[in-house]
Amino acid sequence: MSAHTDASHEPLLRSWVASANQPGCDFPIQNLPLGRFRRAGSDEALRVGVAIGDHVLDLQLALERSPWPNGAAALLEPLAAGDLAGYMAMGRPAWRALRAALSAALAEGSETGPFLELCLLPQAQAEMALPCRIGDYTDFYTGIHHALAVGKLMRPDNPLLPNYKWLPVGYHGRASSITLGGPVKRPQGQTRSSGEMPHFGPSQRLDHELELGLWVGVGNELGAPVGMDRADDRLFGVTLLNDWSARDIQGWEYQPLGPFLAKNFSTMVSPWIVTFDALAPFRRPFTRPAGDPPPLPYLDSEANRAAGAVDITLEAWLQTARMREQGLPALRLSQSNALDAYWTPAQLVAHHTSNGCNLQTGDLLGTGTLSGAQPGQGGSLLELTAGGRQPLTLPDGERRTFLEDGDTVTLRAYCQAAGAVRIGLGSVSGTVLPA
Repeated sequence: MSAHTDASHEPLLRSWVASANQPGCDFPIQNLPLGRFRRAGSDEALRVGVAIGDHVLDLQLALERSPWPNGAAALLEPLAAGDLAGYMAMGRPAWRALRAALSAALAEGSETGPFLELCLLPQAQAEMALPCRIGDYTDFYTGIHHALAVGKLMRPDNPLLPNYKWLPVGYHGRASSITLGGPVKRPQGQTRSSGEMPHFGPSQRLDHELELGLWVGVGNELGAPVGMDRADDRLFGVTLLNDWSARDIQGWEYQPLGPFLAKNFSTMVSPWIVTFDALAPFRRPFTRPAGDPPPLPYLDSEANRAAGAVDITLEAWLQTARMREQGLPALRLSQSNALDAYWTPAQLVAHHTSNGCNLQTGDLLGTGTLSGAQPGQGGSLLELTAGGRQPLTLPDGERRTFLEDGDTVTLRAYCQAAGAVRIGLGSVSGTVLPA
């Protein structure tokens, strides 16, 4: 995928949907993310919509009530039927064609505007669903500052294992426990302190992880690796991802085969998939620190070096039960950027399929926790509290090392750059319930 932009990214482009033109809006006309929804409280069939301002354009109604030029109607058919995966499988030429048609239809002065005004639903009245069935979920470990911080807690003299700078480290997660947010029940499991027998009970070191989720659009056949020249075109879009983690359970179970019960009880994603085409103005060169090894040839390409990275600002926010009772707003725990990822989205696809593994439409790839190198940029409480040794003091005087019952964690993300309109990924929130 090239980093080129087109008319749909034009900074001066405005929509006839007034809320889409508000400064700081997550969903201006330059974004056009897709998600599945129905009217809240109804038993209607799910259909796909486009987030525009604070509304959803219902693509089922839009197909029925509005004329669509240049073959766009055929591209809308699976979306109107609620089959986002069917549309994702069509590939980038189809994605770009429909993006152009939607951009023209939602732009000021559009001839189809009067038809589409009756196809809008306030987002507050929409009940969102997962974008599609997730067949498989893989979580990577691309945040090198997270890896260094965690490694220093465990191995102060050798924080990074020898393979980290040579291959994207990952593990297979649990697709069935992925949700759009809401309650997360405190998990139970085995834990052990040094010199003690294991104990079974509620986790006392529950944590969040600030990540991005990458959605596979076009899969590959079993035994057919995807090269770097085609890897970007297999990815449809991105959401936020919170990989909830029970650190005490993880510390006891993870050797020798990696995360298991400490991770699979809950993973949360945001409901709107922001397409990689929408991210074109925010693609950046992929670079490595001086002295680090260059990627092996199967993980390298001229296009990836030129524009493989993505400039996305990520934030984690915390509101405790007491803060809510007192009317206090959420506190921003951290702010980081996806540019600090050690591996690009294309490299994750190329490596994942390098042994012939077949990715499928709707598969989800987590980036791993995306942290920065500076204080306040840790994407988890494990980092922000130095493994629980340095508690955070909150505005109401509460202290936190790890999450307590009633705490709500909200992840947010956005892209902004000179010469481009700011776009956002929305948010995903989860509230901790007792075990």
